Amino acid sequence: MSHLSSRRHFFKTATALVLAQAAAPVRQSFAIDPFHRPGKPHLSLSLAAYSFRDSFPSRGKKSASGHELDLFGFIDFCAEHECQGTELTSYYFPAETDEALLLKLKRHAFLRGIEISGSAVGNTFTLPEGPKRQEQIQMVKTWIDRAAILGAPHIRIFSGGQEGGISKEEARRRAIAAIEECCDYAGKKGIFLGLENHGGIVAEPEDLLAIVKAVKSPWFGVNLDTGNFHTEDPYAALERCAPYAVNVQVKSEINRRGRGVEKADLARLVKILRDANYQGYVALEYEAKEDPWKAVPEILRELAGLLRA
Repeated sequence: MSHLSSRRHFFKTATALVLAQAAAPVRQSFAIDPFHRPGKPHLSLSLAAYSFRDSFPSRGKKSASGHELDLFGFIDFCAEHECQGTELTSYYFPAETDEALLLKLKRHAFLRGIEISGSAVGNTFTLPEGPKRQEQIQMVKTWIDRAAILGAPHIRIFSGGQEGGISKEEARRRAIAAIEECCDYAGKKGIFLGLENHGGIVAEPEDLLAIVKAVKSPWFGVNLDTGNFHTEDPYAALERCAPYAVNVQVKSEINRRGRGVEKADLARLVKILRDANYQGYVALEYEAKEDPWKAVPEILRELAGLLRA
């Protein structure tokens, strides 16, 4: 082959390769690496409505102190206790929730100087194909629509467990498929979905990260719950997952494996978030036994000071 023929052969082959690559479908993986956040950490205080779960009439109970709440009153509580955000848990919306109510809540929060930091749903994504699984997916999509109206940028979701005794691998496959479908819908509305470390197939940090790294969406990350890793060293587990967080729910307690419940070191938790250069909401989700009407204001004051430091 002559020198000229060799050059022609090279350019023909190279051109064919470029055209083939251009025609091939592009597959992107967004959540494999920790989020890159330039600048300094920025932590904003919020409060989850779940903290007052026994005070909402929809739960059929009253708190130990006899207080009752609706979502408007909860927003007022957040505004009066140094919060920048309010997390409106889906459980406490009335069954007849419509767009008019969502807009009233959005207006009320704006006038109180509070941002709606997000919502939270109680879904199961490890069910087999069928109507029940589709109901779960549709429920999450419904709340994505509602979050978009509220102006809430984030929804906490669950994965589920090993339903019906399936293997962890099969449960993970089912969860990933449902999450990707919901993330595709959420991304079109500008809503992040955050998978919580909530037992089941995400009880351990490596299991949680396995799903996070598998889901192909730029609108997905971890809803980091500081009280839900029951490992020998929950703080170390949180350190591994903090770089993937899109929302944080802080608990006032941790639960070490084999040692039980103990008071959380809030300063250490905040340091973990700062070291990960987290930039977003830190929502107190109170679950301890003391009456939240007494305990929550004290914890919020402590958290507000730590987040400002």
